[in-house]
Amino acid sequence: MSSKRLSGLLGPLSAALAAAAMAAAPMAASAEPQAVKVAVIVPLSGPWARSGEVHLMGAKAAVEDINASGGIKALGGAKMELVVADAGDSIEKSKNAAQRLVAQEPDLIGGTGAFLSSFTLAITEVTERASLPWLTLSYADSLTSRGYKYVFQTSAPASVQSESMLPIITKLAQQVTGKPAKTVGIVMDNTASQVSFTKPMREGGLERAGLKLVTDEVFTPPLSDATSLVQKLRNTRPDFALMMPSTVPDAKLLLEKVREMGLGKGRIPLIASGGNMVVPELLKIVDKETLEGLIVAVANWPGKGSEALVEAFKKRTGEPWMTQDSLSTYGDIWIFKEALEKAGVADRKKVAEAMRSMDTDTGPSAYYPGERLRFDEKGRRVGAEVVLVQWQDGLPVPVYPPNLALGELKWPKR
Repeated sequence: MSSKRLSGLLGPLSAALAAAAMAAAPMAASAEPQAVKVAVIVPLSGPWARSGEVHLMGAKAAVEDINASGGIKALGGAKMELVVADAGDSIEKSKNAAQRLVAQEPDLIGGTGAFLSSFTLAITEVTERASLPWLTLSYADSLTSRGYKYVFQTSAPASVQSESMLPIITKLAQQVTGKPAKTVGIVMDNTASQVSFTKPMREGGLERAGLKLVTDEVFTPPLSDATSLVQKLRNTRPDFALMMPSTVPDAKLLLEKVREMGLGKGRIPLIASGGNMVVPELLKIVDKETLEGLIVAVANWPGKGSEALVEAFKKRTGEPWMTQDSLSTYGDIWIFKEALEKAGVADRKKVAEAMRSMDTDTGPSAYYPGERLRFDEKGRRVGAEVVLVQWQDGLPVPVYPPNLALGELKWPKR
């Protein structure tokens, strides 16, 4: 056969093969469902960066586990994908991060973040306008008291934590000392979560508990020197003190000043609030003797029943333990998975509807204290409990509630 004839046959054949390949391309592409995008906005720079990092670790672990187990089955096995943004070190930066994310990622179905309540308040102003469902561990009551429809708070609000914690602490103090606590001191920063936490105390909670506020110090972070704040505690010697910084560096300054002034080792029992007071980073910069006995109220913590998850997390990340921040964002991603399975479509409004109607004590509910997953009309998780963690021999140990506790709460003897 002549080369000209062969060329004449190959020409149409090549064209046919090319056309077949082009027709097959959409089919091959459609065989792999489009990834479902979920946002994470947390501080990854500035004084709150460490807390942001551990938040992100939990979200990444959940995405890996979900994708490894087959992805979103209702969407043909679609994988989940994280879109991460840095909230930075200010309210303005966090809001800008949310605005960029919403503009650049129109196919987002939801998001989680941003640790600091002040930042989350700004971020959710943006996400609410975009009808983007947003899960948050942040404590401030105001997050879910604005009439928003797309904000879901997995933690007990700060006021609920405050009201729950105070009777537990005062009862414990009386059991150990044989007499009721009568005086209390407060040293706190002015971030939204800490303000919300102490608000019900200042508005009658302390009085109802029979406590007199003898030290009341509020500062704007970051601290440069904690001397005058701790000196007030030294002068008044309350039966216990609420010490509530929101950054690890400020916690270091305050705790070391407490010890320097001879108030450590239970001379003034200290109660803190927030995950920043139990991150591994704190133990790297503050020795365990200074931390010993510190009681921390948090919204979440792995306890009984979470051993396998914690071990897998430690192996995956190299972290010495799993914090509330990692556990909560791990659970948040599983909530989105559950909502996507129920909605059957990667549509943010449908996902939000599925979250509003969610009521389960299985699946993602295992990752939150109270072991039930349901949100009320404000977006607050029904039955959310406060968890008490205490530094004991260089480790943060969950000591309350009893079903999560891995140790006994010890009231420091003065």
